[in-house]
Amino acid sequence: MNYKAVNKETYYRKGVYRHFTEDCKCSVSMTARIDVTDLAAYSKKNGTKFYLNFLFILSKVLNSRDDYKMAYLWQSDELICYDTINPTQYVFHEDTETCTPVYTAYSPDYDEFYRGAEADLEKAKQSREYGLDAANHPNWFDASYISWLSYDSLNIELPDGYLYFLPIVNWGKYREENGRLMMPVTVRLNHAVADGYLIANVFRLLEKEIKSFCG
Repeated sequence: MNYKAVNKETYYRKGVYRHFTEDCKCSVSMTARIDVTDLAAYSKKNGTKFYLNFLFILSKVLNSRDDYKMAYLWQSDELICYDTINPTQYVFHEDTETCTPVYTAYSPDYDEFYRGAEADLEKAKQSREYGLDAANHPNWFDASYISWLSYDSLNIELPDGYLYFLPIVNWGKYREENGRLMMPVTVRLNHAVADGYLIANVFRLLEKEIKSFCG
């Protein structure tokens, strides 16, 4: 885990950061549908899991810009930017109707990431423990698939005044709309480090990376 400290006096979002960490502490959550038609076809054609392919693309997108890798260290009142952030995915256990968090290391190499993520999932399937260990995984972002519903809206609420900056991303089942497969995705970021443009940009980058990935 490596990071760089961000000088809050020269930070390009200085005024916004001050306002949303002092005057009005809040987050922004946005839901939109993205076109995953090509990714579903690619996954089926290549015999790979759609879920893991999307997780790779999401991780690549969030690592492509410093704004999505920010964090706040309350112990030292520091604003920092991680070199890399990794996905915390989840395994759902049908028999107990509970989840186990799965910490997967991001790699820009698709094959390496896919093998690692798949192995992490298989290992977690053997556990019934919640096993959340955020203290030892500070640069992990939450990536949760809501497989039972193609939803229209979702909000993640955190306590008022809690300066948690890493992304929280959820996505649901895709469904056919006008001959295309559209999937709901929800992105939550703290308003101190992200505004509507930066959050909307995640969706734009996802569709761009899906197109590139499917080639």
